[in-house]
Amino acid sequence: MNGVRLAISWLTVLPVRGPDAVDRPAAARAILLAPLVGALLGAGAAALLGALSRAGASTALAGLLVVGALALITRGMHLDGLADTLDGLGSYGPPERAREIMKSGGAGPFGVAGLVFTIGVQAFSFAALADSGRWLAVALAVATGRVAVILACRGVPAAPGTGFGILVADTQSALAGAAWSAIAIGLAVLAVPGCAWLGPLAVVLGLAASAILVRHCARRLGGLSGDVLGAAVETTVAVAAAVLSLAVPTG
Repeated sequence: MNGVRLAISWLTVLPVRGPDAVDRPAAARAILLAPLVGALLGAGAAALLGALSRAGASTALAGLLVVGALALITRGMHLDGLADTLDGLGSYGPPERAREIMKSGGAGPFGVAGLVFTIGVQAFSFAALADSGRWLAVALAVATGRVAVILACRGVPAAPGTGFGILVADTQSALAGAAWSAIAIGLAVLAVPGCAWLGPLAVVLGLAASAILVRHCARRLGGLSGDVLGAAVETTVAVAAAVLSLAVPTG
């Protein structure tokens, strides 16, 4: 139960208190359970999107509000991590300088542009999913973002000077990543009625995009940090939701 409590307290603002002391084994258990928290967030996002649509809101507005709600319930930390990571990657200095920029707390041009683009992709994709009634796809995209966290915490060292990175870097097994990926792909078969292949493709592309990002960050920044994990989450959600929202040819 400590792993469940820690996962919820780390990944949401829900009033659940994690354990008083957190070491690498406890952090590993919490990361392993991140997709379950993602499923909870995804179900809430799908329910809110449906409620707003039935209340008469345009799907574009509903999609944007859902992205905002997800940011609120996750403290905005994933979006903040995305902005910091892009600013760090966009710098021309050595890894030490890039990490310093990421810790500065401000948002530079790369970060702002990345936030606008990512939020826009997610909002419009959720709107398209609402138009087509693909509620499971909404939940799946959000949950898949948390599967990416498990894959990111495998085979990548912690970046120097990153407390959270030291706790979670390389704590996950290959079996854990494969199992959660397989579960997501299996559920994805049901995400797009009449087109069983589109859901699995969305999951694979979303996880692949975040894996490429994490590996590039490891080379450019010297390892994994909490900001990089946030960037992985948002990238995966955006890519998965965009692919899931594609129109399916009929006839």
